[in-house]
Amino acid sequence: MIERWTDETTDPADARFARAASGVLARFNAAGILTAADVHVAARTAALVGGVDEETQLAVALAVRAARAGSVCVDLDDLTRTEPDLPWPPPGWLARVGASRLAGASVLRVEGDLLYLDRYWREEGQVRDDLLVRETLAPPPTGSGALAERAERLFPGVGYAEQRAAALSAVGQWTTVLTGGPGTGKTTTVAGLLALIAAESPVPLRIALTAPTGKAAARLQEAVTAAQQERRFSDDDRARLAGLTASTMHRLLGWRPGSSTRFAHHRGNRLPHDVIVVDETSMVSLTMMARLLEAVRPDTRLILVGDPDQLASVEAGAVLADLATGLAERGSGAVVGLRTTHRFGEGIGDLAQALRDGDADRVLALLEDGSGRLRRIDPQDEAAMSALRGRLSDHAAELRRLSLAGDAAGAVATADDHRLLCAHRDGPWGALHWNRQIDRALADRAGTWLGEWYAGRPILVTTNDYSVGLFNGDTGVAVVAGDGALRVHIAGGRTYAPSRLGDVETLHAMTVHKSQGSQAREVSVLLPPADSPLLTRELFYTAVTRAQERVTVIGSRESVAAAVTRRAQRASGLRRRLSEA
Repeated sequence: MIERWTDETTDPADARFARAASGVLARFNAAGILTAADVHVAARTAALVGGVDEETQLAVALAVRAARAGSVCVDLDDLTRTEPDLPWPPPGWLARVGASRLAGASVLRVEGDLLYLDRYWREEGQVRDDLLVRETLAPPPTGSGALAERAERLFPGVGYAEQRAAALSAVGQWTTVLTGGPGTGKTTTVAGLLALIAAESPVPLRIALTAPTGKAAARLQEAVTAAQQERRFSDDDRARLAGLTASTMHRLLGWRPGSSTRFAHHRGNRLPHDVIVVDETSMVSLTMMARLLEAVRPDTRLILVGDPDQLASVEAGAVLADLATGLAERGSGAVVGLRTTHRFGEGIGDLAQALRDGDADRVLALLEDGSGRLRRIDPQDEAAMSALRGRLSDHAAELRRLSLAGDAAGAVATADDHRLLCAHRDGPWGALHWNRQIDRALADRAGTWLGEWYAGRPILVTTNDYSVGLFNGDTGVAVVAGDGALRVHIAGGRTYAPSRLGDVETLHAMTVHKSQGSQAREVSVLLPPADSPLLTRELFYTAVTRAQERVTVIGSRESVAAAVTRRAQRASGLRRRLSEA
């Protein structure tokens, strides 16, 4: 949904408008289709190349806008149908752009009916080519006659039948795309699959576990380690997989200071690993997938794990969904799906399925059936909203009590007991607003303003800091140490002085995007009004599936229905490139 700026007699001081823009760019800027930044990039690019007409500048601005919104390319036919009242160039526009000087200068690319910035066109083609090369190789050897017997031991009986079938399929593939919703046993499957692969190898394997964020990487390592302690794993299995550690993708590829898109490992310096597992692949952007594939040897087993129904990366691309669909459409055996839910208590699994189905009536019925595990609060219900604020205040007060008592383990565990998830970051429906409200309530209870750092402050790390071993997505709580000083205890056992932390946020509430890769026993989901452009099925699904036991949705019936029926639209050509290759 596009935000409309109704005042086309623009205020010269309004930063939304490009004051130097004229013609069609000014019209699209005034209508809210383009931002001032989109217009400036197009104008500057045209000035550098020279001889660029107005309609080609519009194409550049729209391609920049698409990438900013998470799309890899622009589907111009779809866009012109969506916004028919704007002054679009006459038919044949895409062909003219494809023959323009900017296309010749490798700024723009036209692929079929799609328009790309050159960078994303190249990355999309590279991802396709690298995946197809992997499929042309002879399959990895699985000559052991004990494979089926081991699989039955690691995935015993009917309860593990789906995971056993998935693992046996993946053993014979260089590339596996393992999909499934929360609680379907993806990590259980990965742990057993690694045991099968290791048992088939005559030499010890170099195995890498990785994920886009530090929090997701830590959870992957914990889950794989915990699975190995189960009785179905033998001592030999554990010995073969001993010492596995997980890292962020940036750290695996070799972070380079000053660059977020180039790494120490690349096509000329491949990663040494024999097996690489990537968890939470839905969060991986097109650029990061391109960097990973060029750094992985073709004969390395690559296992991409995730839920294609979740929110995609905050950067451009919807790679996991494209891979799962595109590879399946071309008949590849690389895609393996898990469908049976094992984690959720009664209700949450049904809610997740209704969201996947896009059934708004069913979602509302589940939220309003009075079961206790699921419920909806209308934001106009003052009594219910007051009770919610009290619940959040009580949770913050309990965190403070434990932290003042020096109970670090209790505080870290309590922080994950309840979480408020917001679609927005700013404004009355945003995480920052609610964090401030809860901090004020806590100060009222304490009888004094607590300052930035206080005992019981829950925090979220928002950037990677390799110098101290902290990563985007790590969470923790400030706790009073024995000497009376505050120490921040990070989930997983690390401890830091507050002064050593870089970019952190208070974590009474967080955005749904930042919640990916995490869980809480109880989740409250704050939905904005129905006309919010952030309100999509993918966001709603991601939010409710962070909960282990209970979900409370704060939103009107109209907001819930809008969230279920509105899909996140990301234009991409990767699915088609894979399926038609």
